[in-house]
Amino acid sequence: MLYEDNEYARARLAKRERLLGSGAGPYPPRFTKTHGSAAVRSDYPANEGARVRVAGRVVLLRLMGKASFATIRDGAGDLQIYFKSDTLGPESYGRMKDFLDLGDFIGVDGKIFKTKMGEITVAASEWTLLAKSILPPPEKWHGLTDVETRYRRRHVDLSVNPPVREIFVRRARMISSIRAFFDAEGFVEVETPSMASRAGGAAARPFKTHHNALDIDLYLRVAPELHLKRLLVGGFEKVYEIGKNFRNEGVSTRHNPEFTMLESYEAYADASRVMEFMEGLLRKVCRDVNGAETFESGGSTMDLSRPFKKIAYLDAVSEALNFKVTGQTDSAALRSAVTAKIPDAPAVAGWELLLEMAFDALVEPNLREPTFIVRYPRRMSPLAKACADDPELADRFELYVGGREIANAYSEQNDPVEQLARFREQSGGDDEKIDWDFVEALAYGMPPAGGLGVGLDRLFMLLCDLPSIRDAILFPLLKPERSSQTPR
Repeated sequence: MLYEDNEYARARLAKRERLLGSGAGPYPPRFTKTHGSAAVRSDYPANEGARVRVAGRVVLLRLMGKASFATIRDGAGDLQIYFKSDTLGPESYGRMKDFLDLGDFIGVDGKIFKTKMGEITVAASEWTLLAKSILPPPEKWHGLTDVETRYRRRHVDLSVNPPVREIFVRRARMISSIRAFFDAEGFVEVETPSMASRAGGAAARPFKTHHNALDIDLYLRVAPELHLKRLLVGGFEKVYEIGKNFRNEGVSTRHNPEFTMLESYEAYADASRVMEFMEGLLRKVCRDVNGAETFESGGSTMDLSRPFKKIAYLDAVSEALNFKVTGQTDSAALRSAVTAKIPDAPAVAGWELLLEMAFDALVEPNLREPTFIVRYPRRMSPLAKACADDPELADRFELYVGGREIANAYSEQNDPVEQLARFREQSGGDDEKIDWDFVEALAYGMPPAGGLGVGLDRLFMLLCDLPSIRDAILFPLLKPERSSQTPR
């Protein structure tokens, strides 16, 4: 059971029962606050002697004879509380000493003053227990140190580690900044389905589920791309969506099966326009999150104020392999060049897979400064238009910063005949895997457009120099600790 092996929890449960027996319920429905901790501190000394009502979790408790101190923590920080028997009265002061524990939520009515040590404090004239904490906080309230436990019990991690809470406040600031940028550019935020009868929009393994009432299989989306493009067909010219995508693949420091993506589409634009747009977006978001267009990443300073580099995909791979790669390079020669640089490379077949392996291992980790990788091989980009000067290359780019892919974009394919041919090539000729609704939508006519996809978890990792995607997600997916669902 949840409490049976914890002697501290049993003692707190006993206090709860005593409170209930006395008619003083330890879980009242509400408490009216007049000030947060930040307001009390920032308005001093103008508010010295003012009467305030504050509330928060007890994170420090020093019980003494007829005067005691506590520190409470709210969403903005910590605030010291002074309890004095003469002010509270012996009964209320005694109840405080008997029943108050670390982790409890309390409300306090009192006056603001500054102690001899210079600490801004509220002298309690009344106090109310708002929620009895049955499970004690981590020892000495220093916070959780085991990383797995921090992720698994994020509620405790947030309560004892204010810097972690601040990280997710910054994440919220990032999302707000992105929305403000798109809204200012005239984009309309939309929502598209998270479940569909086909998994389309990206080459990834989907999660499959079943709808009982309709008796059909459905897939959690791997990307919202095809639905968003159908909106362009319908007459929207600038749309974006911030939402969850799902990919039934591996878990690592850069991959979580459920992740947050930004996708946008602008009619009458192309990849070069999206490239300019992405530079402006990244600079604004960095300013709003970090206060400047520079930030630390992996021990070095990234400067977004300078123009971003541009390198062609095949040129980058050729330089890394010390071997000229073109669209006509055969797979055997490419495999020899790759294994010469990566001796333990897995024996993969296929030109595209060999290129991806070389790029991932030899190029991507070295793309520290903001860099656009452009002009991808066409066969690696089935939803992109070909470059005007070379039909074997796609008018596509990916943005890399700090050795991480941040964005993917291209000039969208809007020829329904060409798109169907690409879908058939991608599906190996299996027409059951083709999204015919999207092909039909294209047949009605879609304007030329530039599309953009940004992994927001990875972007946040970059801006805050976080080592793992789990640090950027409030509740990352974890393997259950036990098969039983009975709470400990």
